[in-house]
Amino acid sequence: MKKSRQWDVRRAVALASIFHFLHSYATACLIPFLTLYFRQLGLTASMTSIIMGTKYLVGLVWSPVSSFLAKYYNKRRTVILTSLLCSLGAGLILLLIPPSDTKAAGEYCNFTLLRSTDYAPPGTPSLAYKTLTPSTPKSHGITHTTHDSTRTDEAATALRLRLDTPSAANRASKDVAPTAQLGLQTEPKKVGSAKPIAEEGEDARQALGGVEPAARWSKDDEREQDKISGPAAAGRSPSRRRVRSAERTREEGKEEQGSKGFLGSLNVMDAQHQLFFLVLIAVGLWEALAAPLEWTVDDGLYEYLDFVDSTERYGKHRLWALLGAAFGVCSAGLLVSSLDCFIGAHTPRSAAHFYAYALATASALPVAVFLPMHSSGQREPSPRALRALQLVSADSRAVLCAVAAFVLGAAASTVDNFLFWQMQNRGSHELHMGVAAAVALLAEIALSFFRGKVLRVLGQTGTAVLGTVCLAFQCLYYSFLWSPWAVLPIQVLSAFSKGAIWWALDAQCDDISMPGMERSVQRVFRSVSTGLGGGLGSFASGFVAQRFSLEVLYRATAATLLLWSVGFLIIQSRIPRQKRLNYSRLLAADTSEVSDSDSDQERDWFVKAMKDDSLNNNH
Repeated sequence: MKKSRQWDVRRAVALASIFHFLHSYATACLIPFLTLYFRQLGLTASMTSIIMGTKYLVGLVWSPVSSFLAKYYNKRRTVILTSLLCSLGAGLILLLIPPSDTKAAGEYCNFTLLRSTDYAPPGTPSLAYKTLTPSTPKSHGITHTTHDSTRTDEAATALRLRLDTPSAANRASKDVAPTAQLGLQTEPKKVGSAKPIAEEGEDARQALGGVEPAARWSKDDEREQDKISGPAAAGRSPSRRRVRSAERTREEGKEEQGSKGFLGSLNVMDAQHQLFFLVLIAVGLWEALAAPLEWTVDDGLYEYLDFVDSTERYGKHRLWALLGAAFGVCSAGLLVSSLDCFIGAHTPRSAAHFYAYALATASALPVAVFLPMHSSGQREPSPRALRALQLVSADSRAVLCAVAAFVLGAAASTVDNFLFWQMQNRGSHELHMGVAAAVALLAEIALSFFRGKVLRVLGQTGTAVLGTVCLAFQCLYYSFLWSPWAVLPIQVLSAFSKGAIWWALDAQCDDISMPGMERSVQRVFRSVSTGLGGGLGSFASGFVAQRFSLEVLYRATAATLLLWSVGFLIIQSRIPRQKRLNYSRLLAADTSEVSDSDSDQERDWFVKAMKDDSLNNNH
């Protein structure tokens, strides 16, 4: 009785399902809204993409390494508990980093609450947070009755803003546009981008009546300056003195930067780049602490079920993970949208995402203590991931599927990183975003009950192509959003673009895998998709969005996916199908029909299986 109670399979699967539900709930409370929080802090699209790409790449490298080390030293439960506690604290570190603009949180909240229609129109290249505020800069024209002293101050301001000094960089980071003081009405610019100095100098010259800014200093001004500065300063214009002063300041800054290293370089950066590097470090540390969790829990559950010969129950916890993510993203969106602009005096309401993440992660700690774990005590000579890589690289169809997983991950990262930005541009707030993400997850859960039927009807290739086309159509639809709720109908296609396409890739894993290597091959595909594809896709998508617009980004992604689906069909038809025979599955299926004494029948069964395998390879 004690032995049967010790290996309670139902209890083990139930505990694993509860843990995955809580962990997915906690992750969904924050991660989908993370890029939106970066936008609120004042980061641009390219900066946000670099941060998210780094997050994906850190997980790609550290997840398999930490999982292998946890098994090698038999410290899985310790790694799980440590990862939960440390990731909980590391996530809250982001709240300690102040935004580059202290007014950004209030302006963002006012925009979402008013659901203003004064959003950036399609094609607007600026993705800085400032473009979302309903207020617009007013034009202050320069009248011809302005005194010379006023023009002198304007010219001096224009020159000072051209100098490469730390103070000028700080003013530029606060979106103080010199053209606003010169009476020019311009479109909102991208934060961190500027026109060439020659072009901006020409704009300043035209604004001052076609006269060079330095020429605005009259002879009377020079004589007045000479009286103040004395004979030694005679003949020297203020602009030249400012240039020499700026050069000395630059040289001193370089010497100080070289002496202090990285911390010294942060001091001479503008506020926005300081914010970028601080957030990048915090997110990288956070991902390094959270990455070991998923693989370690998954390995412990599978080895436990494998020890008691119940591996057929493995995988049922994934539905609970999807369900927890759906509830988490929807409840977090509802919670934040129901709050006032600030929690207390100065805390923006977006901090509620972090608090919800921390509470849900803390609730998963008691369950993690009782998670099923089993260690055989045998140390493998090499990690399974390396052997899985060898299997994938030795099969042409597997290599093609790995490329498909990479393309899928790059496109999915584009959707995950910037969909909420696009919805925000159309007046959506957190409730719209949470409901949209929940609809996609629930559609994926609903279609999973028809997995076998879909694969039988469409086949592996047809299912993969259908999922790719659905994702392309989704991206194209995202570029034409017209209202806050317009995204909801298209989210139903996520059942195919995020669910069905992975069914085809998992079926391909079963074809090429040796007995006991199915999970490892599936992990290779998911690492290529989420880690490598997600990381590189994030880098590329951010710079495209920064250079052009979100609409152009989604249309380019849709075109790329459609071209890939055509190429996938052509290449797949030219590769011979070589299906590896999984003898352990056939033995498990026929144990009830074959006895130990029926050697002739067993030999006939083996010959028949070999003939079927040769026929499959020929076709």
